[in-house]
Amino acid sequence: MGKDSAQFVKNAAPSVRVHITNASKISVTEKKRNTFEYTTYSGHPGGIKVESMDNLIRRRGFGELFRRAVSGMLPKNKLHKEMMKHLEITE
Repeated sequence: MGKDSAQFVKNAAPSVRVHITNASKISVTEKKRNTFEYTTYSGHPGGIKVESMDNLIRRRGFGELFRRAVSGMLPKNKLHKEMMKHLEITE
């Protein structure tokens, strides 16, 4: 979020860029790939979708794991989408 910089203000997205290189070289055990699940909700009754980590990696790649992890760490406010644009992931 850039809280350690002198130009930090709460109401503006920081100009800090985060680069993640070699995302595909992360070591994830087989047990975690098969048991860890990501849930999404469409907003409709019965709209909960559950997907395993292994299926997510096959479908979207390793970069999506980092994208979801960083997204969970950031505050859920109007600047969330802008801060996520500063995240650069290379496989």
